[in-house]
Parts: sequence; C-alpha cells; structure tokens
Amino acid sequence: MALQIPAINGSGSAQALEVSDAVFGQAFNETLIHQLVTKYLSAARAGTKAQKNRSAVSGGGLKPFRQKGTGRARAGTTRSPIWRTGGVTFAAQPRSFDQKLNKKMYKAGIRSIFSELLRQGRIAVCDDIVPATPKTKEFLAKIKGIEAKRLLVVADDLNENLILAARNLPYVAVVTPTSIDPVSLVAADKVIATASALKQIEERLA
Repeated sequence: MALQIPAINGSGSAQALEVSDAVFGQAFNETLIHQLVTKYLSAARAGTKAQKNRSAVSGGGLKPFRQKGTGRARAGTTRSPIWRTGGVTFAAQPRSFDQKLNKKMYKAGIRSIFSELLRQGRIAVCDDIVPATPKTKEFLAKIKGIEAKRLLVVADDLNENLILAARNLPYVAVVTPTSIDPVSLVAADKVIATASALKQIEERLA
C-alpha cells in the first residue's frame, strides 16, 4: 500500500510524493524510540571524567608516623581517601556510555519515527527548498508560511548555498539522508525534505 507525503513549494501547493507503507506506515513504538534516542544521546557523552584513586596519587611510601604514642589514629599511608592529599574513594574513570542496539532495531525505530511524523502532518516534500544564492532572505521566502519552532531540512547533499542561507537561523537544521539522527527527527516540529532525499531514506530503511 502506498502513502502520500504532502508537497509544498515557495509559490504554493505541489504534487504529493508517493512512499512505501513498509517505511512510512509503521505503528508508533514508543519503547523502541525511547531506547533509540537514549542510545544516541549516550553515545554523544564524552566519558572522559577522571579522578585519582589511592594508587594514582603521589606519596604514601612510608608510614607517616609511628603506630603508638602520638595520640592520633594509626595510619599506614598518606594516600588513603581519608587524608586531604589522598586518593578519591570510588574514583571516576574514563568510560564509554554507548549502548548496544542492533541495525534491525535502529531501522525499525527510524521507520516508526517517520511514520508518526507523516500521521501528525509534520513532514512534507519540497524540491524547491535549495536557494539559488547563499542569502538567508531567499531561504526565508521558500519556507514562508511554515510554522515551526524547530525546522529540519533534509537535502540530497550539503549544498553550500543552503548551508550558508540557513546557518543564521537557530531554529533550522540541515541534514542529509545519511546523517539523519533520531533526536533531530523527534525534536523537529516540521521536517521538509526533497523528493530524492526521501527516496534515499526509503531505500535505506526498506
């Protein structure tokens, strides 16, 4: 069964794009989408936080003072965590926060997101989205009438005119079919894509 993505352009309406039900007609899987978004955000974490444990701090080679007769609690090393110059208890170490998610689940999650975007009317096709010049004014004329706090533009490639024209608009993001991520798709109020970009997405997710 074929579905249709509504089309728009700078001068008015245009012909809708027919897409596959296998990609854009899937049920909304909230659990899988949550897992997908969590994985993406976790993989973006640096994981470089590091603290010194008692084996990493300097000093402590000798017993700091004799065992008895000083009136102080016995101590065997100055590297102990209870000392001011000692190591940290359960010290943080560099680690990877990436989570496991196989390709089949990833594709299913992206299909579910695109399907929900289509059901909610938050995706449209526009072959006239790339401006002829790197002027923000020209790009704004092309997206005139599109009400969105966050607009995601999916182009065939990173066209220089499109990048330069859109970079001054903080609510607009430009991606290609190969660089789409689940967080950008979920966060976008509206997704505008060229017909060829949508066909590339359809082929990748089929």
